[in-house]
Amino acid sequence: MVPLLALLLLLWDADPARASVINEEKIIGGQACIPFSQPWQAALFASRRFHCGGVLLSDQWVLTAAHCTHWNLQVVLGKHNLRRLELSKQIVRVKQQIPHPNYNHRTKSNDLMLLYLQRPVKLTSQVQPIQLAKDCARPGTSCVVSGWGSVSSPFVKYPAILQCLTIKIYSDKECIAAYPDIKIPGMICAGNYQNEADSCQGDSGGPLVCNGVLEGLVSWGIEHCGLARYPGVYTSLCHYRTWILNEMKKNP
Repeated sequence: MVPLLALLLLLWDADPARASVINEEKIIGGQACIPFSQPWQAALFASRRFHCGGVLLSDQWVLTAAHCTHWNLQVVLGKHNLRRLELSKQIVRVKQQIPHPNYNHRTKSNDLMLLYLQRPVKLTSQVQPIQLAKDCARPGTSCVVSGWGSVSSPFVKYPAILQCLTIKIYSDKECIAAYPDIKIPGMICAGNYQNEADSCQGDSGGPLVCNGVLEGLVSWGIEHCGLARYPGVYTSLCHYRTWILNEMKKNP
């Protein structure tokens, strides 16, 4: 028998245009963030088109999902409304992409990538880094996920304004019940036990913030986002803190 997670990912890879089973992440059921309340939020553009979310870790490092790789990435910071001119906006090209060496594009295990920017960004009240979590968040912990991903599912509708959603960390048992072949540790599930509230397509690589620190990155989920039985799946960064910090030290 083909394992459930492998089957979901196989079907996704077989026909990415249709996105029939599994989908990259978007926010469903959220609301507009308070302007610049998530100053670490980055928008990744690929060949001038919105591509993924990201998170500022320092003035020259951004963290995102490994599956967000693209040959022509730009990072945009200091944005709230992507369709309006905002003087806080900063754009910088990516000098180097460093995916986790054990990333698996089919299982989405080790789904994280560091981006080393061509130049340091200017830190302002609208552009600020966030600290990595030192400890793994416990089940039931309230967290905020943010991004410019679709606000509807399965029909895609992208917002101009950054969306925020409060969700809770699921236990490993609940996560495995939804996805029997999920790669734990390294992945965590989060949702709110209610329908129509989730992250999904377009938010990949964006932040999951718990108690003011970066706990996860939006990674993957099923195509119809917002179903309580199938929470969003995030890269669990407490398991990768050492790797991230070591890579950043190589290019301080």
